[in-house]
Amino acid sequence: MAERPLATTERQPATPAPKPLRADAQRNRDKLVEVAAQAFATDGVDASLEEIARQAEVGIGTLYRHFPTREHLVEIVYRREVEALCLAAEELARDHPADVALELWMQRFVDYIATKRGLATSLRLLLNTNSTLFSDTS
Repeated sequence: MAERPLATTERQPATPAPKPLRADAQRNRDKLVEVAAQAFATDGVDASLEEIARQAEVGIGTLYRHFPTREHLVEIVYRREVEALCLAAEELARDHPADVALELWMQRFVDYIATKRGLATSLRLLLNTNSTLFSDTS
């Protein structure tokens, strides 16, 4: 018997929400992202994943469990940094006069750009995937 197309009133089953991470797993993930951001800023995106795991004090298996590919780790680091830059704009505007807030934000933006060494290649690869990175961070 052939499947019939879904009527407009029928709904497909919802994809289950990802299970929240245990507190220790979340700490490991956060530490990996923090260490990776520093490593990418210093060594570019070709930084050693083994060294990132070692500095985060986790095994390489833990790194790959959270980030199956280098590009996935780059994407998460990039997203985190864009979000921090956006939050900084809101905080600075709230806490400082407009001219001071703009100057402080521009300093952060220059630092942000300076740390993007080597990200272009990995970000270009993400353009060719189904990543929502650029639509989510624009």
